[in-house]
Amino acid sequence: MALATTTDLPVSKPVLVFDSGIGGLTVLREARVLMPERGFIYVADDAGFPYGGWEEDGLRQRILSLFAQLLDTYQPEICIIACNTAFTLAGADLRAAFPDMTFVGTVPAIKPAAERTRSGLVSVLATPGTVKRAYTRDLIQSFASQCHVRLVGSENLARMAESWIRGESVSDDAVLAEISPCFNEDQGRRTDIVVLACTHYPFMANVFRRLAPWPVDWLDPAEAIARQARRKVEVLQGAEHPEGFDFAIFTSGQPDFTTRRLMQGFGLKIEQY
Repeated sequence: MALATTTDLPVSKPVLVFDSGIGGLTVLREARVLMPERGFIYVADDAGFPYGGWEEDGLRQRILSLFAQLLDTYQPEICIIACNTAFTLAGADLRAAFPDMTFVGTVPAIKPAAERTRSGLVSVLATPGTVKRAYTRDLIQSFASQCHVRLVGSENLARMAESWIRGESVSDDAVLAEISPCFNEDQGRRTDIVVLACTHYPFMANVFRRLAPWPVDWLDPAEAIARQARRKVEVLQGAEHPEGFDFAIFTSGQPDFTTRRLMQGFGLKIEQY
């Protein structure tokens, strides 16, 4: 029996991970563990960051335009939208515009929070865009109608997390001001779960735990997103990890030195957009 040669091995197409900034690295980290045979392309729309300040129509058109270019250039196997704001706004439009592509989205983890809470008091810590989206309120109505869900839209926390990830100092008082509204007390009950509905936030989870007025479960959706992507991607037995992938693209074309060093730490080279 002849041995398989390198050319006989299955060739894998890359997985594209998209985020408004560098918060989606939390999802990339989990996805790599589950899909070791795949190459990854990480796309940070830092030219549009933060998404929370955009008008909906303008942001929707921006995302659709970006994906038209990205899919044509890189032809990925699957796209992971590692951004609650982007997916809750444009997920349906992306699937309609590109029906041959599989999109795995990021939505607030309201269903698992409702299943786990003991007090019935749940908070969703998100960007203002995610908080005001009808998609988010539909999730609450569908899966958490028996809970009291407090939506907390932080204007500043995504920017703080970007700074924190890059190794910059962030004031405890400033962070506490953003997370304090998540903590609710009612007739002897207390909030016991906070949904981290922005992929930037899990990087600061240890800071949140240290500053929280009482212990809660900080629900990070990254692993669940990665598992869903793994289910959608064929397992290629014997496939070698492809060369030429595992790179990051920044839509500004100008990531700073700290960001470049961070990408190197994740094993990603930077390619020009």
